[in-house]
Amino acid sequence: MKWPYLALIYVLLILAPLGVSWSLGWPPRPFHQELASGLGMLAFSIILVEFLLSGRFRLISSGLGMDVTMRVHQLMARTALGFALVHPLLYQGSASGGRRPWDTTHQLTITTDFSALVSGIGAYFLFFILVASAIARKSLEYKYETWRLLHGLGALMLACLLLHHTVYAGRYSGHPSLTFFWFSLASIAAGTLVYVYLVRPSCQGKKPWRVTSVSRLTPRQWELRLKPDGHEGLTFHAGQFAWLNVGHSAFSLHENPFSISSAPAEGPEVSFLIKELGDFTCRLGQIAPQTPAYLDAPYGNLSINNRPEQGIVLIAGGVGIAPMLSILRQVRLSGTQRDLKLIYGNRVEEQIVFREELSEVDTVFVLSEPPRAWHGETGMIDGSLLDRNLSSEQFESWLFVLCGPAAMMDAAEDHLISRGTASHRIISERFDYD
Repeated sequence: MKWPYLALIYVLLILAPLGVSWSLGWPPRPFHQELASGLGMLAFSIILVEFLLSGRFRLISSGLGMDVTMRVHQLMARTALGFALVHPLLYQGSASGGRRPWDTTHQLTITTDFSALVSGIGAYFLFFILVASAIARKSLEYKYETWRLLHGLGALMLACLLLHHTVYAGRYSGHPSLTFFWFSLASIAAGTLVYVYLVRPSCQGKKPWRVTSVSRLTPRQWELRLKPDGHEGLTFHAGQFAWLNVGHSAFSLHENPFSISSAPAEGPEVSFLIKELGDFTCRLGQIAPQTPAYLDAPYGNLSINNRPEQGIVLIAGGVGIAPMLSILRQVRLSGTQRDLKLIYGNRVEEQIVFREELSEVDTVFVLSEPPRAWHGETGMIDGSLLDRNLSSEQFESWLFVLCGPAAMMDAAEDHLISRGTASHRIISERFDYD
């Protein structure tokens, strides 16, 4: 589904409670009270839709890209937190009291029913903790798997608390039409957790993989190869990635995203280029052949399939070469007639992988810390380097595919735009998923 339709559906979902409230035609209260109710309902609807954004649903990620989807998830969570923090403060100075038979639309008072308010107070603090812990996740000492479990359970508890508070304390949400909406959307949100943590792993468990080899390519980079165990394998496009789970149950939270470095045309086996960074990657050398593995794949829009451009520039930094390897290998094996140029940056020469294979195409090797005998490009992949190695015709008409450190991609994208490259001819992937 294309992103404009996804954006429209998203906006309609989060604004639906406001539309239903307006359609009731109840007498208006003072502006600050109406604003408080509106912000509270907006925050809750955003929170419930967040479950869909974080569930790795291909219907959503294929239209936006997984990195964009998760960035929207992060930004909207912080937006909802801002709404939620302001929401109760706007009620200050309002008349309060219990339910009054003559005030059926809560025009004169707001509730002081403790059972209805306590769930909102709990959600108020829990929501702040969830967002703050997500922002500070990389600096926390928790393992990613522990944080992910706590984040998921906390989000579910937050939704339950807010559902109770919204229905029983809200002016508009106690109406049957809105109550039905909240319970329906909350049920969908809870259903996504069931699907993500139970249904999807169960399906993966029926299609296991086995490790065929683990090879050290550089001092800190490895190639991991897998073969399907009792099934035909994976259908994917060159440049896409998978969530990889090695040596654990299919229901384990020990999974990480890695680009597939092999080409679809190579056959059922798939390979991954992995750099040592965290707990799992630092134990790659200990993984034995025949170790079971599971894949949640494919994901990502870093693909040249169905692209009309004849010429393609691949720009990779460090381990960002993995999807470029897949693309280069697929072009070679499929016999597709494409003009290819690769710009591949690393810190030191020892980090270059598959150097002989990459030298078979038009490749510019870049080192930020070159040895004395180095004859290639030096420094960072920036605007001046791109100008030295690309022509005006390439800037104006070729397709650009980027993967690597965020700073490198930001600099490259900004320069490409300044040189007249249309934004639709720049595709990139950023691996930073919560």
